[in-house]
Amino acid sequence: MNSIGEFIKQEILMPRLNRKEILTVYDPQRCYRDLCLELDSEEIRVIDASESSILSRELAITALRELASARLKGMIVYVPARRPISEEEKQQDPFAIYGACGAVFPDGDGDDYLSICLRFKPDCVAEIRQVFAENPSPPFAVIDAIGGGLGWPTLQALLKVESARDILLALLCPSSNQQTALKGQEGWVSEAKELLRVSLGMKLITKGKSWSFIADELWRFTLFSEFVFDLPEEVPDSLSQVPRAPIEARSLVDYLCDTLRSDRRSQNIYISRAEKIEQDLGLVLHCSGLKDMGRRDTFPFEERWFLARAVKCMVENDTDIVREILRGRETSVWSSIGESQVQWGLVKAVLDLVEACADYQRLLPDHSKSLASLIDFYVKSLRQCDRLHREFEQAAGDYLETRATLNELIDIGRTHYHRFSEQVHDLFIRHFEKSGWPVAGKISNTDVFERFIEPRLKEKGQRTAFIMVDALRYELGLELEKQLKEDGRVEIYAALAQLPSTTRVGMASLLPGAGDNLNIKRSKEGEIIPYLGDTPVSNVSQRMDVLHKRYGQRFAEITLNEFLNYKKKISEDVDLLVLRSTEIDIQFENNPELAPSLIQDMLKRIRVAIHRLQARGFNELIIATDHGFVFNLEGQAGGVCSKPPGDWVNEHQRLLLGQGTGDLSNFMMPAQMAGIRGDIPHLAGPRGLVPYRSGMVYFHGGVSLQELIVPVIVLRLEEEPADNRTPTLLLSYKNGAKKITTRLPVLDVSLQGLGLFGQDSDLEILLEVHDAKGNVVGEARSAGRVNPATGTITLQAGERVQVTMKMHAEYEGKFTVKALNPTTLTAYCKVDLETDYVV
Repeated sequence: MNSIGEFIKQEILMPRLNRKEILTVYDPQRCYRDLCLELDSEEIRVIDASESSILSRELAITALRELASARLKGMIVYVPARRPISEEEKQQDPFAIYGACGAVFPDGDGDDYLSICLRFKPDCVAEIRQVFAENPSPPFAVIDAIGGGLGWPTLQALLKVESARDILLALLCPSSNQQTALKGQEGWVSEAKELLRVSLGMKLITKGKSWSFIADELWRFTLFSEFVFDLPEEVPDSLSQVPRAPIEARSLVDYLCDTLRSDRRSQNIYISRAEKIEQDLGLVLHCSGLKDMGRRDTFPFEERWFLARAVKCMVENDTDIVREILRGRETSVWSSIGESQVQWGLVKAVLDLVEACADYQRLLPDHSKSLASLIDFYVKSLRQCDRLHREFEQAAGDYLETRATLNELIDIGRTHYHRFSEQVHDLFIRHFEKSGWPVAGKISNTDVFERFIEPRLKEKGQRTAFIMVDALRYELGLELEKQLKEDGRVEIYAALAQLPSTTRVGMASLLPGAGDNLNIKRSKEGEIIPYLGDTPVSNVSQRMDVLHKRYGQRFAEITLNEFLNYKKKISEDVDLLVLRSTEIDIQFENNPELAPSLIQDMLKRIRVAIHRLQARGFNELIIATDHGFVFNLEGQAGGVCSKPPGDWVNEHQRLLLGQGTGDLSNFMMPAQMAGIRGDIPHLAGPRGLVPYRSGMVYFHGGVSLQELIVPVIVLRLEEEPADNRTPTLLLSYKNGAKKITTRLPVLDVSLQGLGLFGQDSDLEILLEVHDAKGNVVGEARSAGRVNPATGTITLQAGERVQVTMKMHAEYEGKFTVKALNPTTLTAYCKVDLETDYVV
């Protein structure tokens, strides 16, 4: 708009009138009378109270009736007096009623004349300020004349932009063409000096006439101005002489900084500029005494202050403040730095876990009357705490790899989870001692084969795959079930594992006939051996032999890895294919601190296997497991239980089988009461959620919800539909950079479209880093949009996200980041990069 009058009418008065239908304008200086009268029309009635108070009151009442009957669309009451504030003033004002039922102008500090003029010409803040200093109520014509003429013709021509704002942005962060144009001549410098003076109140100090000198000073002036504007307290004396803009330029400064941070073309430049300015001005030292940094994080040291404040609030259990801080970090420019994402990912993981533990602690009494009700509560929702704890440990593992020091925050998460899980476990053990195991009315693992597999083998033409996964606890089964929904009709059931919850017994419980014939004996050497009738089934060969004898050539078995890597041909006569997986258990046994992040690989393998089973004509898939597990790094603090006296076989440091007595630290019961048949007289175990050996952070074999509630997933494989989508997916790193300097690089992932037949759907992708030989040397870090269990990302057409990749610590060299179909592992797109770490 070319005039302040039009700006006031169209941007201030009319929006309020359209919103409320009635607008009362109070104007003791009579500045806006003509503007109001200009709005009078057939649809809008303007009542001018400056002529006759009695007549104008009658006209206002008439206009109000016409408004009510829809003959008018709005009415404006112009009152040449100060707006009434007190109740007494409102009673004396005959037009106050119109203000009460409609909109009012002015309304608040933002409606004063100076503020309106600054909004009208935000590029001329300094000049407007000077005019108002000479005349507190300058005529409209004076405001219209500010910044008049042809503007900044040389700069506009060189930079190919129109507004002063766009010129300032181009001076700060020019495109390659704009930078070339600026370097090609110096004629624009005088215009730039005047523009900076008028718009920002900035007087250039540098004598240099090249773009680089001016840009350096403009960056420092702009960023430091934003920093000072946002400070709730006074700027330190040591920084008081650093040049900065007047307060009237705040809206323009905020606009420039917000644009530079939000535009991905300028984000990396902003980060490097802010880091250098912070260092040049010594902000960390000079601002060390500040107690409040405001809401914006102009400089990186402010983000570190927000992080420290979030940790402090977590220590003080002020979770509302932490949540507010996290919301502010979602759009922070520093989130494009991988190390920053890791830190804030850990904060969020701790907060989610702590709040979940508190929420479920309040609900626990309502579900603790019996063992059955406690199990139902765990299956329905309580297992969320285990999921959040696993995701928290993944975030902690990622963070510790960066060699940072948020140990206090990590301790908070572990302590809250440990305390709450012990409370739940105490309830579970007390019910377990009274009720025994398994619980009536619940599915037992010993029933799985007869219930879910054998009936299918009696149907002609049915081909069933049975994936026996070692250590797939219930919350992980739910994550897998979510991912399998697109592959067919999927159902998940909660089953009760067989005691002791060890691999040899648990896998034996999944064999046919286990419900009636599974029994456990103690060998002469003191080992616990499971038997199916009189047949020992303690190892893979013995267990698979049971199935082979029962089904002959209709049966085949292979490890999951062999099925995926060697593509062994499966005979068409095979109606029951067993795929065996021990990866989760092995990883937790050998690398417990890293294992949570390795779970993704296991679930990925299962999904790929399902795709290949579909292609080979299998109709149904059953996924079952031997036992769950407890994962608690709090155990490193020395949580341990002493064994009670007696003649015991110690199973996995979590359960005792044999003869003896219980004590205050250990429960004991007849083995049959715990569902154990055979020559074992008694069963005993720790009352606490601890093992018999110190230092164990991963354990199973004993009695707990996490060890004994396991998933059974039934997937009815449907004929795989042809995928007619042709996704246009792009990967890029730092606007085309080819070398990474951090082991946590952040990539831009953009789904531009899904092709003609896929616009209404979304796309799930798996991001992996491969070396020249195809080995995985990095993956997407589990946070934000990345599913912590599967490592996949789901995008909609037109969406663009930033994803942090986590490079394997030992790898350096050239690599390729690939966006893969998670079920077929075919590549949608890729980008070639190379490491260039600074040692």
